[in-house]
Amino acid sequence: MPAKVCFVTGSGRRIGASIIQKFAEEGYAVLIHVSTSREAGELLKSKLVEKGCKADLLQGDLSDEEQTNQLISMVSNHPFVQQRGGLDVLVHNASVYSQIPVDELSLETMRFLNRLHVEAPLQLSQGLQTSLSDVNGSIIALTDTSAGKAWKQLSHYTSSKAGLRQLMLNLAGEYAPNIRVNCVAPGAILSADWEHEHFSKIVQSIPLQRSGDPSDVAGAVYFFAVSPYLTGQELFVDGGWSINPS
Repeated sequence: MPAKVCFVTGSGRRIGASIIQKFAEEGYAVLIHVSTSREAGELLKSKLVEKGCKADLLQGDLSDEEQTNQLISMVSNHPFVQQRGGLDVLVHNASVYSQIPVDELSLETMRFLNRLHVEAPLQLSQGLQTSLSDVNGSIIALTDTSAGKAWKQLSHYTSSKAGLRQLMLNLAGEYAPNIRVNCVAPGAILSADWEHEHFSKIVQSIPLQRSGDPSDVAGAVYFFAVSPYLTGQELFVDGGWSINPS
C-alpha cells in the first residue's frame, strides 16, 4: 500500500523540520517546503532519504499568491500524492516572528503577516481540499499561546495568529466530516535571536520549569493526525505556562 503523505509549510528547519522528521519516522512520505531556506531543506531531505524515508523538497514563496497556487499544483500532482490517492496531512507551520512597537507597526508589515498566517493557509486549504478529502485527511495549524493575552510589541504576530486560529475552527466545521482540522499552540520552545533574556525569564515562570523541545510540538501534531475523533481543537504545548496566573 502506498505510504500516507504529509506536507508541512516552512519545514526546512526548526519546528517545521522536527514535524517532518516525526512523520517520516512514522512511515509517511513527506513533502518539505521552503521559501528561502533551500540549503537547509536539501540537507534535511538528504538525511531522510539516506535513512530510507520517502522525502522531497518543494520551494515557493507563500507571501506571493501565484507562487502559492503553483505550490498547490506541485503538491496535488506530486507522485507521492498521486500514488496514495490523496494528501493525508497538511500542516500550516510557516511563520515569521519579530518584535515591533505598535507605534512603529506599518500596514505593510501587518498585511504581510496576515498574508502568511491567514491568507496563505486559507489558499492552501482550499486548493488541497479535494486531495485531503479523498483520503479523509487532516489539517493542523501552528498557532500560539497568546489567545486572550496582550503581548508587548507583538500586535502584528498575535493578531494574525488569532486570525489563523479562528480560520481553522471555521474550517473544522465547514470541512467536516471528510477533513479534520485542529491547532497546536507551542509555548516556550525555541527563542528568537532577539529574545534570549526574555525567554529565560519566561522559562522560570513555567510550571515544568524548563523550555520545550521541537519534538514536543511534532508529537502533538502527529497526535492530531492520527486521532480520528478530534476536530476543532487547540492543544497548548507549553509546559503549563498558560495556567500560571503570573
